[in-house]
Amino acid sequence: MAVKFKDLSPEDQQNYRDRMRHSAAHVLAEAVTKLFPESQLTIGPPIQDGFYYDFAVPEPFTPGDLKKIEFEMRDSIRANTEFVEREVSRDEALKLVSGNPYKVEILEGIPADERVTFCSHAGGTFEDLCRGGHMERTGDIRAFKLLSSAGAYWRGDENNTMLQRIYGTAWESRDAQKDYLKRREEAEKRDHRRLGRALGLFFFDPIAPASPFFLPKGAVVMNSLINYVKELYEKYGYQEVMTPQIFNTDLWKKSGHLEAYAENMYFVDVDDREFGVKPMNCPAAAMLYQADSRSYRDLPLRWADFGRLHRNERSGVTQGLFRVRSMVQDDAHIFCTFDQISGEISSFIEMLGEAYAALGFEKYRFELSLRPDKRVGSDEMWEQAEAILTELLDTSGQEYTTEAGEGAFYGPKIDIFVPDALGRDWQLGTVQLDFSLPERFDLEYAAEDGTRKRPVVIHRAMYGTLERFLGVLIEHLAGAFPLWMAPVQAVVVPIADRHNEFCHEIGTKLRAAGLRVEVDDSNDRMNSKIRQAQLQKVPYMLVVGDREIEAGAAAVRTRTGEDLGAIPVGEVVDMLTKQVADKS
Repeated sequence: MAVKFKDLSPEDQQNYRDRMRHSAAHVLAEAVTKLFPESQLTIGPPIQDGFYYDFAVPEPFTPGDLKKIEFEMRDSIRANTEFVEREVSRDEALKLVSGNPYKVEILEGIPADERVTFCSHAGGTFEDLCRGGHMERTGDIRAFKLLSSAGAYWRGDENNTMLQRIYGTAWESRDAQKDYLKRREEAEKRDHRRLGRALGLFFFDPIAPASPFFLPKGAVVMNSLINYVKELYEKYGYQEVMTPQIFNTDLWKKSGHLEAYAENMYFVDVDDREFGVKPMNCPAAAMLYQADSRSYRDLPLRWADFGRLHRNERSGVTQGLFRVRSMVQDDAHIFCTFDQISGEISSFIEMLGEAYAALGFEKYRFELSLRPDKRVGSDEMWEQAEAILTELLDTSGQEYTTEAGEGAFYGPKIDIFVPDALGRDWQLGTVQLDFSLPERFDLEYAAEDGTRKRPVVIHRAMYGTLERFLGVLIEHLAGAFPLWMAPVQAVVVPIADRHNEFCHEIGTKLRAAGLRVEVDDSNDRMNSKIRQAQLQKVPYMLVVGDREIEAGAAAVRTRTGEDLGAIPVGEVVDMLTKQVADKS
């Protein structure tokens, strides 16, 4: 009896889904070539939650085309034909793909010692260059659906030909697919780009590609995030620094960025000399350290820099706030002795937990990345550093996984992954040990025994890139920010014009207490005003009529529809200011 999907291990479940989605991509390719004989096949891999295939076609696919393709795929799946893999010589393979430059390029990229295989189904009438990894038969594709089509550059390079990519999803059962489509529908409702516009937070314009314009409400949210971090910095002993935006390329040579990161940087000429716009703050932090002589008594130094960064990200990978070219990070650099590493990272993890709880991220996991093959520093130093991080995670009580060979070349690191309300995992925070920067910049401190020693640099961030973090937060909260960071914290709603004066008095009192409040004295009906405030995700609506004025109160409603009843204005002020102070 066959093992049921639910009884498979998580690893085997993923392998099963990958094979099924890879098979669905082959059936998709067959359907497209049958319906659009002039199309050329390129690549079609399984991806998270689905699959895609890229086609070279004269015209973009239409929604009507996708329906026809999906119908054709269903016929192929009902036919339940066998997937057959065969190995061929390179000469035979070249003959089979000779009319397709994309397949020729793929073939030429296959190492000489690797097998070349083709996979066929539909009784051998369709065959494609493929490494293998399929279901036994087309009928094993239990549930699938085509989702969308979009342009995609060949090999992801905007200098190459624009292809047409069809996305699809495939699952082990109709119920599993139904659950996924429901989650996807909810994700579309929560899309931060849509909500960013609807809530008046930010927008994008081709005049500054992949660089967001933050509107007043968006600026309130961004500044709330930054100001909260600054409060934590005060509590945990950080100092804020400010550094220049551009540096002579000599600095980027010294730091190694010119060699390893130049394609992602912007450069300008100043007085016949080349300067680079900073993509990260690390070299600037090293310059600050280098500006004075340091002793062990000075360490640790915890320096935070909110300077704006610029990275020349390829247009094909930019995506809303998730991947931008202009950004701010909450990164900081800690210069410490080797013996101080454990205490500094423990303190950071404590601060991170406090910040995530205030933002509604209550569950998260750690990923420990260990030494790669190419690295700096001695094996003894790496062993000590990895042992410190491992012990920290073991004693933290937090779930974590270990990834061999995934550390940075300059030291091991811990990345923090946070699941959102839809169960999607996001890598947000990070803490990284760096043995390279002190060497490159010849950083030293006077040790207690009178010798000169290298400090260790700890790179760390809780949010990471603030723009990306905001995008994740918007989708996690569906735009309903907690009171302390909501752009508008309360709307005062008069029932009739005669109530306007008292409503403005309430607004004045709330503003005097430091709250962000609006008075909606428009001509709209009361229910319309309340509905508009709810659509704007305003936490509280304070409704005022004759009875409320007589009692010196406001009828308090929440954005979720809860009616808290009439509350004296002074108590409303106290309630809201306490919630803001508590970050509740």
